[in-house]
Amino acid sequence: MKFAYTILYVEDVKKTVQFYKDAFDFELKFQHEKGDYAELESGQTTIAFSSFDLIRSLGKNPKRADSQTPNFELALVTDRLEDALQQAIAAGAKEIKAIERMPWGQSIAYVEDINGFLIELCTPMMI
Repeated sequence: MKFAYTILYVEDVKKTVQFYKDAFDFELKFQHEKGDYAELESGQTTIAFSSFDLIRSLGKNPKRADSQTPNFELALVTDRLEDALQQAIAAGAKEIKAIERMPWGQSIAYVEDINGFLIELCTPMMI
């Protein structure tokens, strides 16, 4: 078994896809013709987006994301952390925490995407 993808529930799939393309340089993998579901290439794991309307039609009741009380975070690894942080902010992300060097040698920063999801931008782990 392998972890294949994560689906984030959002109001506007097309707008969210464009944000992730602009902020993190992800490429479109698939977008449903109705525009209520899409997937982005993000390395070994796919990031997918489903509209609230679509997921509600399947009997689920999703909640909006809130970076101040997150249920999870997406962690995106880069060797160019400062550049990645500035690119995300330029695309519309809100900086939550500036770059900080952690005791184990990794550097991290946090942003909030346009939907309220918490995203950790970090350097690779130094093992």
